[in-house]
Amino acid sequence: MAAAHYHGLELDMRDFAAEPEEDSPSPASLVRWLREQGAVAKAMHLRWRYLVRMGNTPPIVLMFRDGSAGLMVGSNPEKGVVWLRDPLKGEGEPPIPVDQLRLTQVWTGDVVLVKRRRDESEGDARFDLAWFAKMVLREKRGLRDMVFGSMVMSVLQVFPPLIVMQVIDRVVNYHSMATLVSLTGFVIILGVYEILLSYGRQELTLVVTTRLDARISLHAFNRLLSLPLEFYERQQAGEILGRFSSVFKVRDFMTGQLLSTILDMFVLVVVMPVLFYMSPTMAWLTFAAAGAIGLVVVIMLPAISRVAGHQIRTEMKRNATLYETVAGIRTVKTLALENPRREEWDDRTAEVVRWRLAAGRISNWSNSIVMPLNMFINRGIIMVGAYLTLTNSNSMQGGALMAFMMLGGRVASPLVSLARMMESVNEVTVSLNEAGMVLNQPTEAKALTTGMRPPIKGALSFVDVNFSYPGSTAKALDGVNFSVPAGTMLGLVGRSGSGKSTITRLLQGVSRNYTGYLRLDGIDMREINLHHLRRSFGVVLQDNFLFRGTIQDNITAGRPGLTIDDVVRAARMAGAEEFIERMPAGYETWIEEGSTNISGGQRQRLAIARAVICDPKLMILDEATSALDPESEALVNANLQRIGKGRTMVIVSHRLSSLVDCDQIAVMDKGKVTDIGPHSELLERCDVYRTLWLQQNRHVNPQAAKAAEEDEAADDQKREQQGPQPSEGDDA
Repeated sequence: MAAAHYHGLELDMRDFAAEPEEDSPSPASLVRWLREQGAVAKAMHLRWRYLVRMGNTPPIVLMFRDGSAGLMVGSNPEKGVVWLRDPLKGEGEPPIPVDQLRLTQVWTGDVVLVKRRRDESEGDARFDLAWFAKMVLREKRGLRDMVFGSMVMSVLQVFPPLIVMQVIDRVVNYHSMATLVSLTGFVIILGVYEILLSYGRQELTLVVTTRLDARISLHAFNRLLSLPLEFYERQQAGEILGRFSSVFKVRDFMTGQLLSTILDMFVLVVVMPVLFYMSPTMAWLTFAAAGAIGLVVVIMLPAISRVAGHQIRTEMKRNATLYETVAGIRTVKTLALENPRREEWDDRTAEVVRWRLAAGRISNWSNSIVMPLNMFINRGIIMVGAYLTLTNSNSMQGGALMAFMMLGGRVASPLVSLARMMESVNEVTVSLNEAGMVLNQPTEAKALTTGMRPPIKGALSFVDVNFSYPGSTAKALDGVNFSVPAGTMLGLVGRSGSGKSTITRLLQGVSRNYTGYLRLDGIDMREINLHHLRRSFGVVLQDNFLFRGTIQDNITAGRPGLTIDDVVRAARMAGAEEFIERMPAGYETWIEEGSTNISGGQRQRLAIARAVICDPKLMILDEATSALDPESEALVNANLQRIGKGRTMVIVSHRLSSLVDCDQIAVMDKGKVTDIGPHSELLERCDVYRTLWLQQNRHVNPQAAKAAEEDEAADDQKREQQGPQPSEGDDA
């Protein structure tokens, strides 16, 4: 953290997740954490003679044997000392000189280098073919060895046909046993080398492709996680997954067919000169036939691309239907929607089959046109060679003809593979465009890794805040102005669509394209690091998602370093301890997918425990009790007073009875805050609040509730008769 602070990066220790088997952070864990926070970090193992020369560098983190670390802030090679500073004592503490003998007694030899990222990293760059190419070129060492191995193997592939030529022309024709013995020994030695080289190249290919597969998968998934919530709310989940899966088609092409075809092309560099030396006429015929195959593929390319695009898109739509059906299977079963879902699946399948059939037919046409050319390369060339041998005996003998056929097949194969690869390029291009529609969306990466990390106290201030959802002309928030000090329990009430949940979205940083000023402890929310902001909040929604795992894992989700004592304390505060202890395995009870083995009230209390375990100074409860039964709601409401001590709480609820004890209640209507104050004052002066209160308590005063409903209906009718009124920003 001290090394990052030197570069202007503020880190939060709560974001560091240690590996389970590590007693102290390893250099690899620290580098991973630093990179997640937007820094450039690298771990190295150095010797003293290199370390002591690193004098004019930023602070270097030295890892010690006891699990601690220190900062090297300077060195003096002439005196043989480095200057170390204890990061826990602050920057004002003078560094101390340490020589080689004293340092090597405590230093592991590992260092962590840290600097601020100035340029665009691979994780932020646009996702396209150039991005994939950069990822591949990062494996320079492995690619270099693969190229060298391929060139050597290409040279070795020339010898077997030449040996066959010698066997036919020398051994068979002249009955030379000595030549046969020598050629047999050469073949054995050549075979051993070819086997070893083939194994080595395959091993290198596996290592490189596996590394590329891991790196591409990690970058793509990180990009998916950094997309804003607004994007997921606008897109269908099934289509997002389908488009994201297109990444793996591109990955398979880059690490499979493309790489193997490029490596096989080295055969041409070695074999083509030999073919032209043996018979220029036959070499030109072979080359022309392979070129004609490529020309046919290029001509068919537009049609293949169009059909492949339709096929991929229809398959994505079918996958989206499958995902939606499986995700909503409870609704499908309870409402007996099997037939409508089956009909939609049948329609999607019919589209897929139609376009797949079209793709198969156009591919079949292409193969049929290419087949005569391919047959000429494999069979026709030998007829031409036989004709040349008969008409001109000096041009080529029988052994040379056999050798040419063997070499010609090896030349044609890479050329045909190159032509075939053009068909795959179209499919990959479509897949790349589909994946780019998801992965090239604007991300939150900058907001998650930059910005201020102030200590959160919980004072909120809205100053003329306006906000509209994308694609909507109406304002969800219209000139919102109010402020509350830290430690306030704030309730938000109003009719549906009045802007209550929109305020909580702005507080969580889900949407940042508002106008006006929204300040937390006097700091504009847009200036605060988004990850730090969300880690400092506790959020409980109406329908909370619990992951498949134990109760303890769900309560401590994303909070490394928390113990079972912290879990018990949070569960007790949320009122969940009593039902957890009744479960067979207690806190180790397994929660199934969809939380089917616990009730809705239990799920809500676990969500509250998950929110309070990190002791946030600001909590947001958005309709957290609306789906609970009366008993569970009463239990949660009874705990709110205890939970709210020492922290700011923003509670959104349609049930006003749960907000009676709030310090302040903001009444919202059509995106505006019409009034704010305690419950007793709002009942006297706020018509909207009084109407909502009487409607929900009609059993106490039926006549007043009926009168309030009549007044509200009259107001609505009056507004309809007046028609829509222009807003302040509209033209006259």
